[in-house]
Amino acid sequence: MDLDLLASIYDRLDTAVWIFDFDLKRILWANGKTLEVMDASSLAELQLRDLGADMSPSVEKRLRQYRHDFWNRDVSFSEIWTLYPKGTPKVLQMVMSGLRLKDGRMALLCEAREHHEQQPETLRSAEALLHTTVMISLFTMDGLPLYRNTAARAACVSLATRFEEQFADPKDAQKLLEQVERERTSKLVARIKTGAGTRWHELTIRACHDAVTGQPAYLVSEIDVTELHETKERAQYLASHDTLTGLSNRTYLKERLTQILKTASEANQTATLYLVDLDDFKLVNDSMGHAAGDALLQLVSAKLKDLACPGDVVARLGGDEFLICHLEKEGSQSDDWFGQSLLNAFTPPQLIDGKAKHVGLSIGFAHYPEDGIKIDQLMRHADLALYQAKSNPSTKCVRYHERMKRLRNEHLAIRKDLEQAIREYEFVLHYQPVAFTGNDRVVAAEALIRWQHPEQGLIRPDQFVPIAEETGLINEIGAWVCLQVAHMQARLQKLKYPVGLSLNVSPRQLSDPLFVPLMQSLPSETGCDPSKISLEITETVLLGDIANAHETLAILKETGYQIVIDDFGTGYSNLAYLHNYPIDGIKIDRMFVEDITSGGEIVKLILSLAKALGADVVAEGVETIDQRSWLSKNGCNLYQGYLYSKPVPEDRFLSMLRTQMELAAT
Repeated sequence: MDLDLLASIYDRLDTAVWIFDFDLKRILWANGKTLEVMDASSLAELQLRDLGADMSPSVEKRLRQYRHDFWNRDVSFSEIWTLYPKGTPKVLQMVMSGLRLKDGRMALLCEAREHHEQQPETLRSAEALLHTTVMISLFTMDGLPLYRNTAARAACVSLATRFEEQFADPKDAQKLLEQVERERTSKLVARIKTGAGTRWHELTIRACHDAVTGQPAYLVSEIDVTELHETKERAQYLASHDTLTGLSNRTYLKERLTQILKTASEANQTATLYLVDLDDFKLVNDSMGHAAGDALLQLVSAKLKDLACPGDVVARLGGDEFLICHLEKEGSQSDDWFGQSLLNAFTPPQLIDGKAKHVGLSIGFAHYPEDGIKIDQLMRHADLALYQAKSNPSTKCVRYHERMKRLRNEHLAIRKDLEQAIREYEFVLHYQPVAFTGNDRVVAAEALIRWQHPEQGLIRPDQFVPIAEETGLINEIGAWVCLQVAHMQARLQKLKYPVGLSLNVSPRQLSDPLFVPLMQSLPSETGCDPSKISLEITETVLLGDIANAHETLAILKETGYQIVIDDFGTGYSNLAYLHNYPIDGIKIDRMFVEDITSGGEIVKLILSLAKALGADVVAEGVETIDQRSWLSKNGCNLYQGYLYSKPVPEDRFLSMLRTQMELAAT
């Protein structure tokens, strides 16, 4: 057909027809009626208009939807649109379909007639449906889509998606439809499958009729509440979980414990409630920093979750205390098998903040229903068992027993009395001599603290030092010991007794920022000779448990003090650490001395190591003449133990030295 004739026919149509370029946002061709509608003087003038210049985001989104739909299906849309040529509103009933151009791109073919129902409410509602972010859809009773506004079309996966196919859980769709059938309306927050993935939508559905066919239909309005829902879920999660470890916290604990105890009761099973506490956690925070402390808590949490069974409760109660509620399996070999497995899991060194560290646990546990049937009761009993585990280093996993209430009360009383003892200076020092193995001449002594309790008499350190460590009172007590030893050493100098003194320094004391300044001030304050005072430390200090341990020991060494490793061989010895630290002496633990009569190979090894380091050696716990003889023959010149003397009061120790000096003078 002649193109001019075809163009003439289109120009005579009372329907405006034009082709819109999606990419350029311009009209490529239009008939005469379009020029009239668009108030254009010519096609060339109309083609120059940039229709994207003032296009709203909603219209742009709708056009993108059209193009997407045209690419995938041969469809058309009939809608009421309001256009604004030269600012004048024109309401048009438009039919839009896709038209493929010669270059392969998709364009929009528009056919439009003026919409004669010019009621303001109708026009404004059509505009509102186009621009609103609320998703409005119309479905048949069978779930087929009849209409979607711009927002609804943007959200749905495809044009053909049925009502029930939108739901991630089909039960939600069924629930909505059942309710609307009964009540004509229904509302629900549900997970909806969208083009952007699964989202949370608040849906309101009403029974109505299709205005075109008059058939019953469903009008659905949806609002995306994903952020609100996730914020609510996050708030609920934060309220019931520990933010650092992700474990349940105390808030959520009672609900979960109630359920697991109910399960145990119904299945006639035993449930065990474990309380787990980290040993020396405060020391990690103080020495390595809070970041390392947090890393340790996260590491422990991850391990506890890995070790726990799927139905177990794992929670962080706060600080370094954790809870596990475990349903026991039939045929368990011992009542603490799960607790022992927790201890075994932490036997190897753990990597914390890039450093290998040995993590110690103390565990207290109680069985349901044998040790209690109520949650609060089980918690109290497990806490008593934990207290016992922390008080006795030899037993790290302890089950609750009735006698623990009495022991706990005793410990609480000791703690209270300790505070008074510090105020009232109720402590005294006893001294245990260190002698030559060859001639029993005393050359040194270890200062050992005792508590002169006003009612209970003399209390040994193993009865109160662990409690002092736990409460932090050890720093004040330790400072008192250092001052007394310094005064005693100055007194020995005046008496011209060439005897050195030693005292124990705990890791907690070394971490105390006041400790080094105190030790630096003692020589001028008391007149003591620091070279005659040995500071006994444990191997854990050398293994990186104390921040800046090397620098601290170097300052103490520079001040003049001797550095000695106490109980050598019972920790995790490392030759590299020994070589790098300023070590002056080694004390062999009594457990190795007990074995020397049957070979003593470990002691020989320690003596060889000490010789290579140029360090003096003192053998502890020597109780027999045979042990002393063996040590003398094998090159260990110094010993300490009951064979020579138990720890004695200061006046008795000075009397021993005076007698020794008098005998030497004769």
